[in-house]
Amino acid sequence: MGLTLIALLGLSVPARTLDAQGSEQRYRAVDAAEAARVLVADSVVITEDTAIIRGEAVPYRVQTGTQPVWDGNGNVIASVFYVAYVRADVEDPSRRPLTFSFNGGPGAASVWMHIGYTGPRRVIVDDEGFPVQPYGVVNNPHSVLDVTDLVFVDPVNTGFSRPVGDASREHFFGVNQDIAYLAEWIDTWVSRNHRWESPKYLIGESYGTTRVAGLSHRLQSHHRMHLNGVVLVSPTALGLNPQGPEPRAAVLKLPYYAATAWYHRQLDPTLQNRDLHDLLPEVEVFTLDELLPALARGGFLDPERRSELARQVARYSGLSEEVVRNNNLAVSESRFWKELLRHEGYTVGRLDSRYKGVDRDDGGETREFDAAIAAWGHSFTPAINHYLRHDLGWETDLRYYIGGQTGGWDRSGDTTGEDLRRALAENPFLHVMIQGGFYDGATDYFSAKYTMWNLDPSGKLRNRLRFEGYRSGHMMYLRKEDLETSNEHIREFIQESTPGAGTPAMWR
Repeated sequence: MGLTLIALLGLSVPARTLDAQGSEQRYRAVDAAEAARVLVADSVVITEDTAIIRGEAVPYRVQTGTQPVWDGNGNVIASVFYVAYVRADVEDPSRRPLTFSFNGGPGAASVWMHIGYTGPRRVIVDDEGFPVQPYGVVNNPHSVLDVTDLVFVDPVNTGFSRPVGDASREHFFGVNQDIAYLAEWIDTWVSRNHRWESPKYLIGESYGTTRVAGLSHRLQSHHRMHLNGVVLVSPTALGLNPQGPEPRAAVLKLPYYAATAWYHRQLDPTLQNRDLHDLLPEVEVFTLDELLPALARGGFLDPERRSELARQVARYSGLSEEVVRNNNLAVSESRFWKELLRHEGYTVGRLDSRYKGVDRDDGGETREFDAAIAAWGHSFTPAINHYLRHDLGWETDLRYYIGGQTGGWDRSGDTTGEDLRRALAENPFLHVMIQGGFYDGATDYFSAKYTMWNLDPSGKLRNRLRFEGYRSGHMMYLRKEDLETSNEHIREFIQESTPGAGTPAMWR
């Protein structure tokens, strides 16, 4: 691996983080040791390597660096860290797709999809995504780098990104603030790297779907940067307010409960012995056509019908009829995580309910921790720190923030679902794909479908919306089989939504 260092701007700033109280809405040094660490606000390290993807050698160049965020007066207010992979044997970049990738939180770094999903190097885990030692990364044979260049971006106070000086949190930590400065950042990166001609894509996971949904229209309306595609991985509700229940309401969780109960073999044999793909459509139809209308009657639902529904909900969820009745036919996810395996002495994970947890006791209504996220920290934190510093040559004493440094997020004015619909309506080239894991209890797959159905109530845009589901959780790509399938779906999506040369953008 070749290594060179290009210092674009020798601007060094103290590493800072948000005051926990947020009272002055300013950043302060965490401690004396942290304050002594510095961040170069505008710099890049260039490395070169080759990945084997789908049996093909793919040479690529890596930019590991920081790029500034400026305020309206031209002052640097933050430095955003990124890692960009550009295929090295491409003669015409105008036909080469370019994808910007964001994770969620909103305080999560890009590490998860970077070395877990689409990048050319992947974290070492077992075939089901569980951590193993020794930690590290290996070649990712399913990376989509063969069909698109990739830019993994860490928003402010994630990864190595930091605010500069006394920059106010109001510039960064909110739905619309986040979208505004990142749109400017993308504009700058595209201009610096001469990629205005390239087809462009965004991919976001979890809260990252809120981010990229909003970016789709912000880039289009404020920067005249029109996209070809947006990929929503384990999406949020995108600020939608549909005619029926809110996305992720307890009633919409039943198909996810059925999938999780099936995985842990908690269903009766008539259901347990069926394949998951055969079972889930039945539960979805029951949820929409029977359970949801019945719950609309509230306390005036006929007692016999209530008892009948309680039996069916219990049968699909793996819970007892008593628990279902006590929760008025719509059990909250927090109770489900504690209740499903209570008799075995375990809880199930939130982000991926295949994972089991152990609480101090088996009483209570909620589990103590998310077994999934506790497990993932084992693999990703050591791997990304070693990979960036050793393999990519990024030298710093800063701590890589996996997540949790963006408290006090301003969620007001979230219209990102409508923003995405508007972007679709205004841009005939734009397509959207949603990916969801059947065992994801945080952003459950059925709510993702429900969000997609309600994204465009007119139905006129449905031919540009696509859903794919997987037998894993929030990070479906951690499971080896789904890593291959989900990347292949992205590959297909990019190829199908990149028009041929000379194709006009028009309704047909």
